[in-house]
Amino acid sequence: MKLLALKKLFFISVSALLLSSFIFLEKPTLYIIGDSTVRNTNRPQCGWGEKIGDLFDTTQLRISNQAMAGRSTRTFIKEKRWEKVMSTIKAGDYLIMQFGHNEGSKPDTNKAGYRGVLRGIGEETVELTWPDSTKEMVHTYGWYIRKFIQDAKSKGAIPVVASMIPRNQFADGKVKRAGNDYGKWAKEVAASEGVAFIDLNSISADKYDALGPDKVKEFFPGDHTHTNEAGAAVNAASVAEGIRLLKNLGLNNYLLQKN
Repeated sequence: MKLLALKKLFFISVSALLLSSFIFLEKPTLYIIGDSTVRNTNRPQCGWGEKIGDLFDTTQLRISNQAMAGRSTRTFIKEKRWEKVMSTIKAGDYLIMQFGHNEGSKPDTNKAGYRGVLRGIGEETVELTWPDSTKEMVHTYGWYIRKFIQDAKSKGAIPVVASMIPRNQFADGKVKRAGNDYGKWAKEVAASEGVAFIDLNSISADKYDALGPDKVKEFFPGDHTHTNEAGAAVNAASVAEGIRLLKNLGLNNYLLQKN
């Protein structure tokens, strides 16, 4: 009986060791959440999240692009897309979030206000009553970004906030930036939560300024918001550039070396 007990103990110990080794060796996943500027299947439009895999060693890092066209921070949660991410994200994974293009309307129960959030990063709320009498509490843009950050941290994942890519809107030869609203708020929330921030808006805007309006126009075949594959590649490179600037971010270890 004593020998049998020892064998059982040995089996349990070896199994636990193998399981822990498997967990340790399992590749981390980079989750990406956002809107159509991150993932867009309506070709020729293309989001930068669809091109980012070209810049990482995907033998060492999985990439799960969970962005969805037309979504805001609010509707990404409301439609349970964030719940899906939270069901699989684990300790050691990374999360890059980029929102801001679809948040601008006044939040209400009409079609135009379905995606809208309150401006800023505070705790202000507005309660909506839908035609079926259900209630919805709408928060600020910053509140939703904080939720993504805090939820990811609760799973042991490493969140990274990115400001929105620039639109193809030029004035006096310079592209319009988001430094006074969504880009500013994204940066402020990242700082207050102590997480990494990629100033994607500024990095890509600098490139757009250098290229000029005529060249940048080639990246936007249908409107001023949605890039084609070439534009998506430019913005993906900007994301990688932003990651490289974050020297202490482990995600750096999975980037391919620049040629």
